[in-house]
Amino acid sequence: MKDYKAYFIIPEEPALVYQALTQQDTIELWTGEKAIMQAEPNTEFSLWDDDIVGKNLAFEPGKTFQQEWYFGEQEEPSIVTIILHPHGKGTSLELRHTNIPEDAYDDLVEGWNEVYMASLIDFYSGES
Repeated sequence: MKDYKAYFIIPEEPALVYQALTQQDTIELWTGEKAIMQAEPNTEFSLWDDDIVGKNLAFEPGKTFQQEWYFGEQEEPSIVTIILHPHGKGTSLELRHTNIPEDAYDDLVEGWNEVYMASLIDFYSGES
């Protein structure tokens, strides 16, 4: 198992970035894909039309949330924690993803950087 940690600058205030990451309608706007999401602990979620599935664990509105991402039958849960910090250019998004299966690590890191975060940054930058 591997862990991944990264920081991203999102050109929008933390409250709106939090909304974009936790509200189903807004997620569908910036991903362009079907999503299932409720910002409530112990609810299942699905992003990018079931490409990412898991369970919501905890929420602190406007600041942080935590999810378990499913990777089949692994013993240790794969936990994603996103923490939003105010930044001069909008929001500094701190990403921590633990217990990533070795065989999924490279694709997952690429997905975080090139798809997930790039799409969110583009959404707030007005790019497409």
